[in-house]
Amino acid sequence: MCGIVGFIGQNDARDILLNGLEKLEYRGYDSAGIAVLNDQGLHLSKVKGRIAALRKHVDHSVQSTVGIGHTRWATHGVPSEENAHPHQSASGRFTLVHNGVIENYQELCREYLYDVNLKSKTDTEVIVQLMEKLAEKTQDTVEAFRQTMRLLQGSYAIALIDREDRDNIYAAKNKSPLLVGLGEGFNVVTSDAMATLKVTDQYLEIYDGEIVTVSRNFVEVQQLNGTLVDRKPFTAQIDWADTEKGTYPHFMLKEIDEQPLVMRKIIKEYQPENNGLKLEADIQNAIKDADRIYIIAAGTSYHAGLIGKGFLEKMANIPTEVHIASEFSYHMPLLSERPLFIFISQSGETADSRAVLVKIKEMGYPALTITNVPGSTLSREADFTLNLYAGPEIAVASTKAYTAQIAVLAILAVDTAKAKGMELDFAPMQELAIAANAMEVLTDQKNTMEELAKDYLSASRNAFFIGRGTDYHVCLEGALKLKEISYIQAEGFAGGELKHGTIALIEEDTPVIALATQEKVNYAIRGNVQEVVARGANDLIISMQGLERDTDAFVIPAVHEFLTPLVSVVPLQLLSYYAALHRGCDVDKPRNLAKSVTVE
Repeated sequence: MCGIVGFIGQNDARDILLNGLEKLEYRGYDSAGIAVLNDQGLHLSKVKGRIAALRKHVDHSVQSTVGIGHTRWATHGVPSEENAHPHQSASGRFTLVHNGVIENYQELCREYLYDVNLKSKTDTEVIVQLMEKLAEKTQDTVEAFRQTMRLLQGSYAIALIDREDRDNIYAAKNKSPLLVGLGEGFNVVTSDAMATLKVTDQYLEIYDGEIVTVSRNFVEVQQLNGTLVDRKPFTAQIDWADTEKGTYPHFMLKEIDEQPLVMRKIIKEYQPENNGLKLEADIQNAIKDADRIYIIAAGTSYHAGLIGKGFLEKMANIPTEVHIASEFSYHMPLLSERPLFIFISQSGETADSRAVLVKIKEMGYPALTITNVPGSTLSREADFTLNLYAGPEIAVASTKAYTAQIAVLAILAVDTAKAKGMELDFAPMQELAIAANAMEVLTDQKNTMEELAKDYLSASRNAFFIGRGTDYHVCLEGALKLKEISYIQAEGFAGGELKHGTIALIEEDTPVIALATQEKVNYAIRGNVQEVVARGANDLIISMQGLERDTDAFVIPAVHEFLTPLVSVVPLQLLSYYAALHRGCDVDKPRNLAKSVTVE
């Protein structure tokens, strides 16, 4: 979602801000802006649209060593130049960027800003206008900033500059991610380390309820009550080169191709000779002590959780439920006596999941986070963390993080089963290696998938994905991939449910993509395919070697039945990619979507 970059140092701030914002484009946004401060005053540039448009709009003759920038994903107010960040106070003294949602902004407006003419429709402008009001009273920027933060309810990551102070950036955080990057003679503020990896890999975590004064040569962190905080920096475990596309036309295609490598990385990191799972004993004890596991996730991670439920129940014999985070937070079901919560999140910053984590920690229940970003909020606040080792995922549509989640969940289930003394006819590392090889075979068949996408999806306005058992869960993910990047209305269904209503939507040439990778339901799903073909559907069957028929459109290599989701999803990812490509869609940055959903 929204992204923040701030810089204060000796070099020109403008290019560092613009380059940093470009690194945050993957998060999804609809407008952008920067504000820089020099001897002549504050220089503000903002546009509706892409960073490329902002570059053209910026006055490149202006030199400055301090500034803030922002990419906005609209929550309050339509995408427009007026609603874009940075926002300024009435006099222009204070300029601010903000990620998150201020829940009480209307009340603050009525109580404090009744005499102020707001220029935008955003909750953010209320913060900067309130800051000016309080600064007039306190005559102290830090104290006014502290008082402003105390009045805010909701989520925020904030960076603010003062026209009368070219030596500091002021920052604060609550629920939304924020980091301070450290350098020699400069410092940066960012919502995502990837924005500033080119200038530093040393970062300070900022916790909820803290405010920060960032100058060129020092950083001061304090709690809202004024207590100073002493915290050591950490080294960001991200290779800057991994955030580049290289020779690929799109990040999504690069990340699809990286999936076999990710599987091999996971095998290497979780091999028993490498001490097994991180915190293995503690995690095993927590799971062994649990009478039920609750998986909390959203979107693609939710789909991975559905597959993980099968692993944990079939391998480790532990009852498992999977819940959509945004629903669970407000409609918590009756819990078992000894639950364990597993949070699955690519970014580790998903606001809906964090809301659940906060609640269950207050209730005293243990939590495990599975994420691609160690040190993220969900990772830091849970009791345990398992790393996905997938490397940076830039495309909005998740691919390699999804398959990494499935692989790690499989290893977790096997490890738990062994800890409980159960015998399994399943060697996870060996089978994952076979799956990695199969995935590599599939990624080499791009031409075939491109032709299938042309034949089935080039002109269709909708599509259906059907499967049974595990295949059904993969179909949910396949439908999500297609709809989010190609804008084709796509839905995934259990094959047996078609006749209970959905089959009414089948028209002549409606694409129906069916997965047939499970032996016990092979005949059943093929019967469902015949039902839709009889009503005019254009069927595309993807089967597994050993279960295929001559009329199947595509056959995937055989792997262990537990791990078929790792390979069956690859052709669905490629179908979606080529469908979007040939429709002229922005594959990596689909409309209205954000990579990291940091607001509820």
